[in-house]
Amino acid sequence: MLNRKLGRIGHESSVVMFGAASLGSVTQQEADESISFALRHGINHFDTAAGYGDAEIRMGPIISKVRNDIFLATKTGERTKEKAKEEIYRSLERMRVDSVDLLQLHAVGTIDELDQCTRKGGSLEAAIEAKEEGIVKSIGITGHGHQAPVTHLEALRRYPFETVLLPLNYYMFSLPEYRESFDALMEEAGKQQAAVRAIKAIAKGPWAENQHRTYATWYEPFDREDIIDACVHFVLSFPGLAGFASAGDIHLFPKIVDAVERYGSMKDEEAERILSSISGYSTIFGAPTSIA
Repeated sequence: MLNRKLGRIGHESSVVMFGAASLGSVTQQEADESISFALRHGINHFDTAAGYGDAEIRMGPIISKVRNDIFLATKTGERTKEKAKEEIYRSLERMRVDSVDLLQLHAVGTIDELDQCTRKGGSLEAAIEAKEEGIVKSIGITGHGHQAPVTHLEALRRYPFETVLLPLNYYMFSLPEYRESFDALMEEAGKQQAAVRAIKAIAKGPWAENQHRTYATWYEPFDREDIIDACVHFVLSFPGLAGFASAGDIHLFPKIVDAVERYGSMKDEEAERILSSISGYSTIFGAPTSIA
Protein backbone atom coordinates (compact mmCIF):
# COMPACT_ATOMS: atom_id res chain seq x y z
CA MET A 1 0.00 0.00 0.00
CA LEU A 2 1.32 3.41 -1.01
CA ASN A 3 1.75 5.83 1.90
CA ARG A 4 2.13 9.61 1.89
CA LYS A 5 3.09 12.06 4.60
CA LEU A 6 0.08 13.67 6.23
CA GLY A 7 1.23 17.28 6.10
CA ARG A 8 2.90 18.65 9.21
CA ILE A 9 1.28 15.92 11.32
CA GLY A 10 3.97 13.74 9.79
CA HIS A 11 2.09 10.42 9.84
CA GLU A 12 2.79 8.15 6.87
CA SER A 13 -0.83 7.45 5.94
CA SER A 14 -2.14 5.04 3.36
CA VAL A 15 -3.21 7.07 0.32
CA VAL A 16 -6.67 5.57 0.50
CA MET A 17 -8.42 6.20 3.78
CA PHE A 18 -11.02 3.76 5.04
CA GLY A 19 -14.17 5.87 4.69
CA ALA A 20 -16.37 4.56 7.49
CA ALA A 21 -19.54 6.11 6.07
CA SER A 22 -19.77 2.66 4.45
CA LEU A 23 -20.43 1.15 7.89
CA GLY A 24 -23.39 3.34 8.78
CA SER A 25 -26.07 0.71 8.19
CA VAL A 26 -24.29 -2.65 7.92
CA THR A 27 -24.16 -5.60 10.31
CA GLN A 28 -21.31 -6.06 12.75
CA GLN A 29 -20.06 -9.03 10.76
CA GLU A 30 -20.00 -7.01 7.54
CA ALA A 31 -18.16 -4.19 9.30
CA ASP A 32 -15.61 -6.57 10.80
CA GLU A 33 -14.95 -8.14 7.40
CA SER A 34 -14.51 -4.76 5.71
CA ILE A 35 -12.17 -3.41 8.40
CA SER A 36 -10.17 -6.65 8.40
CA PHE A 37 -9.84 -6.42 4.61
CA ALA A 38 -8.49 -2.89 4.99
CA LEU A 39 -5.93 -3.92 7.58
CA ARG A 40 -4.77 -6.88 5.50
CA HIS A 41 -4.16 -4.52 2.58
CA GLY A 42 -2.07 -2.08 4.57
CA ILE A 43 -4.65 0.65 5.12
CA ASN A 44 -3.69 2.49 8.30
CA HIS A 45 -5.88 5.62 8.11
CA PHE A 46 -9.50 5.24 9.24
CA ASP A 47 -11.90 8.15 8.83
CA THR A 48 -15.34 8.18 10.42
CA ALA A 49 -17.84 10.67 11.85
CA ALA A 50 -20.37 10.93 14.63
CA GLY A 51 -23.03 11.44 11.96
CA TYR A 52 -22.34 8.22 10.04
CA GLY A 53 -25.15 6.20 11.59
CA ASP A 54 -23.74 3.27 13.58
CA ALA A 55 -20.28 3.49 11.98
CA GLU A 56 -18.38 4.36 15.16
CA ILE A 57 -20.13 1.55 17.05
CA ARG A 58 -19.32 -0.93 14.27
CA MET A 59 -15.67 0.13 14.31
CA GLY A 60 -15.21 -0.31 18.05
CA PRO A 61 -14.56 -4.08 18.39
CA ILE A 62 -11.59 -4.15 16.00
CA ILE A 63 -10.36 -0.56 16.06
CA SER A 64 -9.96 -0.61 19.84
CA LYS A 65 -7.62 -3.59 19.50
CA VAL A 66 -5.42 -2.07 16.80
CA ARG A 67 -5.61 1.50 18.04
CA ASN A 68 -1.84 1.96 18.32
CA ASP A 69 -1.28 0.71 14.78
CA ILE A 70 -3.60 3.08 12.94
CA PHE A 71 -4.37 6.74 12.40
CA LEU A 72 -7.91 7.31 13.66
CA ALA A 73 -10.01 10.30 12.62
CA THR A 74 -13.56 11.27 13.39
CA LYS A 75 -15.74 14.35 12.93
CA THR A 76 -18.30 16.46 14.72
CA GLY A 77 -21.12 18.08 12.83
CA GLU A 78 -22.23 20.14 15.80
CA ARG A 79 -21.78 23.90 15.64
CA THR A 80 -21.69 24.89 19.32
CA LYS A 81 -18.90 24.25 21.80
CA GLU A 82 -21.17 22.48 24.27
CA LYS A 83 -22.79 20.06 21.81
CA ALA A 84 -19.55 19.41 19.93
CA LYS A 85 -17.72 18.50 23.14
CA GLU A 86 -20.50 16.08 24.06
CA GLU A 87 -20.26 14.52 20.62
CA ILE A 88 -16.48 14.13 20.82
CA TYR A 89 -16.72 12.21 24.09
CA ARG A 90 -19.55 10.10 22.73
CA SER A 91 -17.42 9.20 19.70
CA LEU A 92 -14.61 7.99 21.95
CA GLU A 93 -17.05 5.88 23.93
CA ARG A 94 -18.64 4.39 20.82
CA MET A 95 -15.26 3.45 19.34
CA ARG A 96 -13.93 2.20 22.70
CA VAL A 97 -10.82 4.40 22.53
CA ASP A 98 -9.26 7.06 24.74
CA SER A 99 -8.30 9.50 22.00
CA VAL A 100 -8.36 10.17 18.26
CA ASP A 101 -5.50 11.33 16.09
CA LEU A 102 -7.68 13.81 14.23
CA LEU A 103 -10.94 15.58 15.05
CA GLN A 104 -12.53 17.34 12.08
CA LEU A 105 -15.24 19.99 11.95
CA HIS A 106 -17.68 18.23 9.65
CA ALA A 107 -19.51 19.45 6.55
CA VAL A 108 -18.26 23.04 6.67
CA GLY A 109 -18.92 23.92 3.05
CA THR A 110 -19.96 27.56 3.19
CA ILE A 111 -18.71 30.72 4.88
CA ASP A 112 -21.89 30.82 6.95
CA GLU A 113 -21.16 27.33 8.32
CA LEU A 114 -17.57 28.36 8.96
CA ASP A 115 -18.80 31.43 10.86
CA GLN A 116 -20.91 29.17 13.07
CA CYS A 117 -17.91 26.97 13.88
CA THR A 118 -15.39 29.76 14.52
CA ARG A 119 -17.55 32.23 16.43
CA LYS A 120 -17.30 32.58 20.21
CA GLY A 121 -18.83 29.45 21.71
CA GLY A 122 -18.55 27.59 18.41
CA SER A 123 -17.41 24.03 17.79
CA LEU A 124 -13.82 25.05 17.06
CA GLU A 125 -13.47 25.97 20.72
CA ALA A 126 -14.55 22.43 21.67
CA ALA A 127 -11.94 20.94 19.34
CA ILE A 128 -9.19 23.16 20.74
CA GLU A 129 -10.19 22.32 24.30
CA ALA A 130 -10.24 18.60 23.47
CA LYS A 131 -6.75 18.93 21.99
CA GLU A 132 -5.53 20.64 25.15
CA GLU A 133 -6.98 17.75 27.17
CA GLY A 134 -5.13 15.22 25.03
CA ILE A 135 -8.14 13.35 23.69
CA VAL A 136 -7.65 14.93 20.25
CA LYS A 137 -4.17 15.19 18.73
CA SER A 138 -4.89 17.29 15.63
CA ILE A 139 -7.74 19.40 14.25
CA GLY A 140 -9.05 19.43 10.68
CA ILE A 141 -11.99 20.60 8.62
CA THR A 142 -14.18 18.97 5.98
CA GLY A 143 -16.77 20.21 3.53
CA HIS A 144 -19.02 19.36 0.62
CA GLY A 145 -20.19 21.38 -2.34
CA HIS A 146 -18.74 23.85 -4.80
CA GLN A 147 -17.95 26.45 -2.12
CA ALA A 148 -15.77 24.09 -0.09
CA PRO A 149 -12.39 25.27 -1.49
CA VAL A 150 -13.20 28.94 -0.92
CA THR A 151 -14.54 28.16 2.55
CA HIS A 152 -11.53 26.08 3.53
CA LEU A 153 -9.12 28.72 2.27
CA GLU A 154 -10.80 31.18 4.59
CA ALA A 155 -10.73 28.58 7.36
CA LEU A 156 -6.94 28.29 7.05
CA ARG A 157 -6.72 32.05 7.45
CA ARG A 158 -8.72 31.92 10.66
CA TYR A 159 -7.10 28.88 12.29
CA PRO A 160 -4.14 26.62 11.40
CA PHE A 161 -6.14 23.49 10.67
CA GLU A 162 -3.80 20.55 10.17
CA THR A 163 -5.94 18.79 7.57
CA VAL A 164 -8.54 19.65 4.96
CA LEU A 165 -10.96 17.18 3.34
CA LEU A 166 -13.11 18.19 0.36
CA PRO A 167 -14.42 17.00 -3.04
CA LEU A 168 -12.08 16.36 -5.93
CA ASN A 169 -12.60 14.38 -9.10
CA TYR A 170 -11.99 14.79 -12.81
CA TYR A 171 -15.34 16.43 -13.51
CA MET A 172 -15.29 18.93 -10.65
CA PHE A 173 -11.75 20.00 -11.48
CA SER A 174 -12.87 20.63 -15.08
CA LEU A 175 -15.16 23.40 -13.83
CA PRO A 176 -13.14 26.66 -14.12
CA GLU A 177 -14.37 28.27 -10.91
CA TYR A 178 -13.85 25.13 -8.86
CA ARG A 179 -10.43 24.57 -10.34
CA GLU A 180 -9.34 28.14 -9.57
CA SER A 181 -10.53 28.00 -5.96
CA PHE A 182 -9.11 24.50 -5.43
CA ASP A 183 -5.70 25.59 -6.74
CA ALA A 184 -5.74 28.60 -4.40
CA LEU A 185 -6.54 26.33 -1.47
CA MET A 186 -3.73 23.94 -2.40
CA GLU A 187 -1.27 26.83 -2.54
CA GLU A 188 -2.15 28.06 0.94
CA ALA A 189 -2.29 24.54 2.36
CA GLY A 190 1.17 23.94 0.96
CA LYS A 191 2.50 27.04 2.71
CA GLN A 192 1.01 25.86 6.02
CA GLN A 193 1.88 22.20 5.45
CA ALA A 194 -1.77 21.33 5.97
CA ALA A 195 -2.66 17.96 4.48
CA VAL A 196 -5.32 18.08 1.77
CA ARG A 197 -7.36 14.91 1.19
CA ALA A 198 -10.16 14.26 -1.28
CA ILE A 199 -13.67 12.83 -1.13
CA LYS A 200 -16.02 11.81 -3.97
CA ALA A 201 -13.16 10.59 -6.17
CA ILE A 202 -15.35 7.99 -7.90
CA ALA A 203 -18.65 9.88 -7.87
CA LYS A 204 -20.37 9.84 -11.27
CA GLY A 205 -23.36 12.09 -10.55
CA PRO A 206 -26.70 12.23 -8.74
CA TRP A 207 -28.94 9.19 -8.81
CA ALA A 208 -31.56 9.66 -11.49
CA GLU A 209 -35.14 9.99 -10.34
CA ASN A 210 -36.71 6.52 -9.91
CA GLN A 211 -33.31 4.91 -10.62
CA HIS A 212 -32.68 1.65 -8.78
CA ARG A 213 -29.94 2.40 -6.28
CA THR A 214 -27.46 -0.43 -6.39
CA TYR A 215 -25.13 1.05 -3.75
CA ALA A 216 -25.51 2.69 -0.35
CA THR A 217 -23.89 5.92 -1.55
CA TRP A 218 -26.16 8.99 -1.76
CA TYR A 219 -24.83 9.62 -5.28
CA GLU A 220 -24.28 7.24 -8.18
CA PRO A 221 -20.69 5.92 -8.06
CA PHE A 222 -18.58 4.43 -10.79
CA ASP A 223 -18.17 0.69 -10.41
CA ARG A 224 -16.40 -0.37 -13.61
CA GLU A 225 -12.79 -1.33 -13.02
CA ASP A 226 -11.20 0.77 -15.76
CA ILE A 227 -13.14 3.89 -14.75
CA ILE A 228 -12.31 3.47 -11.06
CA ASP A 229 -8.66 3.00 -12.06
CA ALA A 230 -8.81 6.24 -14.04
CA CYS A 231 -10.50 8.13 -11.17
CA VAL A 232 -7.91 6.91 -8.70
CA HIS A 233 -5.11 7.75 -11.13
CA PHE A 234 -6.42 11.31 -11.48
CA VAL A 235 -6.67 11.92 -7.75
CA LEU A 236 -3.39 10.29 -6.75
CA SER A 237 -1.54 12.08 -9.56
CA PHE A 238 -2.74 15.42 -8.23
CA PRO A 239 0.28 17.42 -6.99
CA GLY A 240 0.38 17.80 -3.23
CA LEU A 241 -2.65 15.63 -2.43
CA ALA A 242 -2.12 13.41 0.61
CA GLY A 243 -4.82 10.87 -0.24
CA PHE A 244 -8.53 10.23 -0.63
CA ALA A 245 -11.39 8.57 1.22
CA SER A 246 -13.06 5.45 -0.09
CA ALA A 247 -16.71 5.60 -1.15
CA GLY A 248 -19.57 4.96 1.26
CA ASP A 249 -20.36 1.36 0.33
CA ILE A 250 -18.50 -1.72 1.55
CA HIS A 251 -19.00 -3.45 -1.82
CA LEU A 252 -17.08 -0.73 -3.64
CA PHE A 253 -14.21 -0.76 -1.17
CA PRO A 254 -12.27 -3.77 -2.58
CA LYS A 255 -12.49 -2.32 -6.08
CA ILE A 256 -11.04 0.96 -4.88
CA VAL A 257 -8.24 -0.79 -3.00
CA ASP A 258 -7.45 -2.83 -6.11
CA ALA A 259 -7.21 0.38 -8.13
CA VAL A 260 -4.86 1.93 -5.59
CA GLU A 261 -2.66 -1.15 -5.65
CA ARG A 262 -2.50 -0.86 -9.45
CA TYR A 263 -1.69 2.86 -9.31
CA GLY A 264 1.23 3.66 -11.58
CA SER A 265 0.27 1.20 -14.31
CA MET A 266 -2.02 3.66 -16.11
CA LYS A 267 -0.71 6.56 -18.18
CA ASP A 268 -2.10 10.10 -17.86
CA GLU A 269 -3.29 9.94 -21.48
CA GLU A 270 -5.28 6.76 -20.89
CA ALA A 271 -6.94 8.16 -17.77
CA GLU A 272 -7.82 11.34 -19.67
CA ARG A 273 -9.29 9.33 -22.55
CA ILE A 274 -11.46 7.25 -20.24
CA LEU A 275 -12.70 10.09 -18.03
CA SER A 276 -13.33 12.59 -20.82
CA SER A 277 -15.50 10.15 -22.77
CA ILE A 278 -17.96 9.18 -20.01
CA SER A 279 -21.58 9.95 -20.82
CA GLY A 280 -23.54 11.50 -17.97
CA TYR A 281 -20.51 12.40 -15.85
CA SER A 282 -21.46 15.41 -13.73
CA THR A 283 -21.22 17.03 -10.34
CA ILE A 284 -23.22 15.58 -7.46
CA PHE A 285 -23.64 19.05 -6.00
CA GLY A 286 -26.20 20.53 -8.35
CA ALA A 287 -24.38 22.03 -11.35
CA PRO A 288 -26.68 21.98 -14.39
CA THR A 289 -24.35 20.57 -17.07
CA SER A 290 -22.22 17.51 -17.68
CA ILE A 291 -19.07 16.87 -19.71
CA ALA A 292 -20.72 14.52 -22.20
